[in-house]
Amino acid sequence: MRVTVIAEAGVNHNGDLSLAKRMVEAAKEAGADYVKFQTFVPENLVSKKAKKAEYQKKATGEDGSQLAMLQKLALTEQDFWELKRHCDVLGIGFLSTPFDFESIDVLAKMEMDFWKLPSGEATNLPYLEKIAKTGKKVVLSTGMCQMQEIKDAVSVLEENGAFDITLLHCNTEYPTPFSDVNLLAMRQMKEELKKPVGYSDHTVGTEVAIAAVALGATVIEKHFTLDRTMEGPDHKASLEPRELAQMVKAIRNIEESLGDGVKRRTASEEKNCISARKSIVAKRPIRKGEAFTVDNLTVKRPGSGKSPMLWRETLGQTAQKDYEEEEMIE
Repeated sequence: MRVTVIAEAGVNHNGDLSLAKRMVEAAKEAGADYVKFQTFVPENLVSKKAKKAEYQKKATGEDGSQLAMLQKLALTEQDFWELKRHCDVLGIGFLSTPFDFESIDVLAKMEMDFWKLPSGEATNLPYLEKIAKTGKKVVLSTGMCQMQEIKDAVSVLEENGAFDITLLHCNTEYPTPFSDVNLLAMRQMKEELKKPVGYSDHTVGTEVAIAAVALGATVIEKHFTLDRTMEGPDHKASLEPRELAQMVKAIRNIEESLGDGVKRRTASEEKNCISARKSIVAKRPIRKGEAFTVDNLTVKRPGSGKSPMLWRETLGQTAQKDYEEEEMIE
């Protein structure tokens, strides 16, 4: 099955539509399936008194509120329509995550393939209900969640009409320490909730996202930026375009490498059997009528003769002809 790769532009456009369009182009060139933004009305998302998260303070400074920061990063509804058209022209899927009811209504008109919901809304019951009632597929990030919270969110979604749900394992620290990734939690989510799983990655580098594919992730989401040195809350924990392209290529390689899970000899290695395997051969010259023993037999390449798996039943048999040293036993 093909892994869905979401290139998370987020707010790394810094509120600049032209920069956002360039990010669409970079995501397409890197080979991502979707490029995703974030849609929000700042005043609907956070209160005036909301402080920045610690990672936001590190990236943008201590001064200012979350609201002031987000007001600089917000795009308009018209901007998102332009981005949607740009994606359609280039042939890459458009996605944006809504962070408030008004933004859900805006994005619902854009006919996205599915909803990508952020970790912070996993415990927002009225939000989940509104999303579910659209009847669209849902991909839900589960950062900060306990298992029961994930189960509760799934129940709300299903009770309100959303049944095609994929759960993304996630850690919301930017960047996520490797010791906190807990990638094997994907297995628990899949087993207990009987849903497809994926991974939304906030670690530095690409190896964890690639490993997630090997563990069965069907969706990979990763932040990217055009330049990690730009000002903004998420740039420092994001990939640059070249790294995004390398990650996508590695994911495709792993995806192809997983196969069907049936252990068997492949067509490509069939030709190696003779050269790599061994046969029973004469350790020294053997005369006709002489019994085969551990003293006059050995095992050597190539594998075009009698298999060494027949070693024990060959011992004690009588030579039906003379054998030269290293001649294969018939």
